Amino acid sequence: MQSLKSWFAEYCDSFSLPVVEDQRNLALKQEHTRLVCQNSRRLAQHLRLGREEAMLAEAAALFHDVGRFPQYAQYKTFDDNISLNHAVLGAHVLLENNALSKLSKHDQGVIIRSVTLHNVFSLPTTLDDETMLFAKLVRDADKLDILRVFLDYFEMDPGARAGAVVLGLPDEPGYSQEVLRCLRNGTMAKYSLLKTQNDFKLLQLTWMYDFNFSCSLQMVVEQDCINKLAKNLPRTDEITRSIEVVREYVKGRLKGC
Repeated sequence: MQSLKSWFAEYCDSFSLPVVEDQRNLALKQEHTRLVCQNSRRLAQHLRLGREEAMLAEAAALFHDVGRFPQYAQYKTFDDNISLNHAVLGAHVLLENNALSKLSKHDQGVIIRSVTLHNVFSLPTTLDDETMLFAKLVRDADKLDILRVFLDYFEMDPGARAGAVVLGLPDEPGYSQEVLRCLRNGTMAKYSLLKTQNDFKLLQLTWMYDFNFSCSLQMVVEQDCINKLAKNLPRTDEITRSIEVVREYVKGRLKGC
């Protein structure tokens, strides 16, 4: 793990940019990666994974966003819709740089597949059990920290914010009925529906329906993510009712845990 972390740190440092805003956005991704690794360790413990499995999960978490660095360097955005798929790019980065050469072919395959799949809208049902487990774990660990990043953004002084967090979406009072409908109907919203920052907040609430493990939702509750997102949304009756739907869903998933 230390060798992999050293390679990752050196790779990140190779993208040092002179503009303060650009460097802030790249530093955000490095810190995000560190905390996704931390989440992966905690989830692995909850899931009672063995030591080697836990380390493999952490390695996949370490590299899940490695494609963000060349993506931002070229396009100055973290929005895949207007640049390229950062997960697929990340897999190419690992392969082209032989970053996993010290690992077995089996472990390399697990990491590459987990990196490639971590941002798909839904995981293919045809995946083998091992790939499914690691992909689910990395996806949950990632979403947990994206929630933290997003909530921290709104608590910061505007001058200290990493602007790429909100994907360039305008901070307007409105919100999209399509995204709200997803929240109310218990389905995950797609990024393509986003028009405002409020839509992004609603979309993140729909992620509650996509967490794979009850221990992940327990961490959401511990961090008070639902209440914090709700606090930053317009206080309309339809939003309040929709948030109650997701609260009840989470409560049901955690019942008996």
